[in-house]
Amino acid sequence: MTISTVAINPDIEFGNSRAFILIGGMNVIEDHDTVFRVAERFVEVTSALGIPFVFKASFDKANRSSLGSFRGPGLDEGLRVLEEVKQRFGVPLLTDVHEPRQAASAAEIVDIIQIPAFLARQTDLVTSVARTGVAINIKKPQFLAPQEMLHIIEKCRASGNERIILCERGSSFGYNNLVVDMLGIDLMKGFAPVVFDATHALQRPGGRADSADGRRAQAAALARSGMALGIAGLFLEAHPDPEAAKCDGPCALPLDALRPYLQQMLAIDSLVKSFGSLPIQ
Repeated sequence: MTISTVAINPDIEFGNSRAFILIGGMNVIEDHDTVFRVAERFVEVTSALGIPFVFKASFDKANRSSLGSFRGPGLDEGLRVLEEVKQRFGVPLLTDVHEPRQAASAAEIVDIIQIPAFLARQTDLVTSVARTGVAINIKKPQFLAPQEMLHIIEKCRASGNERIILCERGSSFGYNNLVVDMLGIDLMKGFAPVVFDATHALQRPGGRADSADGRRAQAAALARSGMALGIAGLFLEAHPDPEAAKCDGPCALPLDALRPYLQQMLAIDSLVKSFGSLPIQ
């Protein structure tokens, strides 16, 4: 059974045939001022362009290349900062969890809980998130085929939750590289609303001595390709100074480029969905 739409609130409903929704923000909570600067800019631009918006930031980055890499403020402080963002800007929130015990606490604050790609086959994590009843954004693991996402969907359904969004973020292609299977995205559209993570798909995992590298200069080219498929949403991380970002700076969009970038995505989404689906057998 296909999950056709997932409603977050009366104004935001994910669906592959609906106008796209932006999940945007920053990779990890670095400090209070930077989070609010990023959130404010996203709210300004999406409001001006009429794009429904969900703010995203992580309280912990458990998957890091180096033991000394910055991870974030942790669960309690991170959720406190996210709650401040919601109160100030009135936007729904998304954050990711890494352990089953974190799910209930996150569900008290955020509107969407994200299951990281490397953890999406962990049954205890998936079922604990599903049992909260909160909408779930499941990142497709880099090592799974698109059709294997059906097993994860069934785990959520068996736990009483069908508020499922699937997120494409690239597939492993040898060492230090990811590729995006556009036909795989199209296949997953038959399962649930699909969001394209157009920044993490730019990664070169382990491409630096102590962290992932990335291809920021191709951020618009890759996102345009994904949006041309007619999907439910775009996942995007930005930073005021990507070179100084504490996590995934090589993939982050410069905050100053946000408006022209989203103008392009909005135009592509509107064009593609104006034609409707083509019933080719």
